Amino acid sequence: MDTVTIKARGISVSLDLAVGHIADMTVEADGRRLQPLHRAPWVGAPRESLPQDLPEGTVRLSGDFLCAPFSRADVEEAPLHGWPANSAWDLVEDSAIADGWRAVFRLRRKVMGAAVDKVLTLRDNHPFLYQEHVFSGGAGAISVAHHPMTVMQGGGSLAFSPKRYAATPADPLEPDPSRGRFLLAYPARSADLTRFPTAAGGTTNLADYRMEDRREDFLTLVEADQGGPGWTALTRHAERDLVLVLKNPAELPVTMLWFSNGGRDYAPWSGRHLGVLGIEDGRAAVGHAASLGDNWLKREGVATAFALAEGRSVSFRHVIGAVPFAGGEPPRDIEAARDHMRITGADGMVREIAFDGDFLRIGRSVPA
Repeated sequence: MDTVTIKARGISVSLDLAVGHIADMTVEADGRRLQPLHRAPWVGAPRESLPQDLPEGTVRLSGDFLCAPFSRADVEEAPLHGWPANSAWDLVEDSAIADGWRAVFRLRRKVMGAAVDKVLTLRDNHPFLYQEHVFSGGAGAISVAHHPMTVMQGGGSLAFSPKRYAATPADPLEPDPSRGRFLLAYPARSADLTRFPTAAGGTTNLADYRMEDRREDFLTLVEADQGGPGWTALTRHAERDLVLVLKNPAELPVTMLWFSNGGRDYAPWSGRHLGVLGIEDGRAAVGHAASLGDNWLKREGVATAFALAEGRSVSFRHVIGAVPFAGGEPPRDIEAARDHMRITGADGMVREIAFDGDFLRIGRSVPA
């Protein structure tokens, strides 16, 4: 595999250049090595052992990657989640900065005529990967999302920045019981994330990832107006750590959750894709055409694409991190200051960790 690894004090990240997926992320803290991101169990298997029609991004499914568009590429021909998730990137800059390391990668293909750059930054003693994607030029509009995936051996507990509501689409990912299964009701909607409707007629707590629930589920959380970063925090029980995913809600106004826990029985999933949670911050509906059209999110004032044009660029930023965390309950609140993050535990205890509070550009204007 052709990968590039960048490092700063206490953290390293490797990018798979064939598809632009993060192949590995390791944080060193308190004498431990934390690996918050998932890698599919079939990655590295002989290609002939996998279904021949699999997109390359599924063949090498790892870590986090850029979706552009998110889901179906039904405006400009491309595989699922677009060329940024399925084709080659080149390293164009790789250099030390004052307090860490910065690397820039460029997608060999263009998306809607736009050049696409991926900028990865690590800072000494920061347990975070800081990412920026930049689209330069092009025409039309593009939906986007990050696709970080974490994995748990013993389940976990979630907490979120304030959300307006959660909603499932019209149809489940796996409606055919001979191929898979799902837990949630479709379509459904709830402002109470602890009581989301299930297909069986009851409710479930979206913040509770239980290993006994074999399922494949997808839903969208819409950010509430709250003035700070949007965030998802996951305490992984067996791993005894806290996985953190942060965004600027003005750039990426929705968080899509993918619960993948043995819910697909066909290859390459084959019931072995277990304990995986996708925390997919985006500016998208499901599919490129839907994102550009009159979709349900847009009708409620939620942007689902960035406009592209020659002579201009648009960008968005994203953060993934991990810290040791022995408590089973996720944080009650997360606040970003200029040079640190303040994490308030469920018990009221406050912990501060190094964080670039200016990176997400909270409160600054965002191109349409």
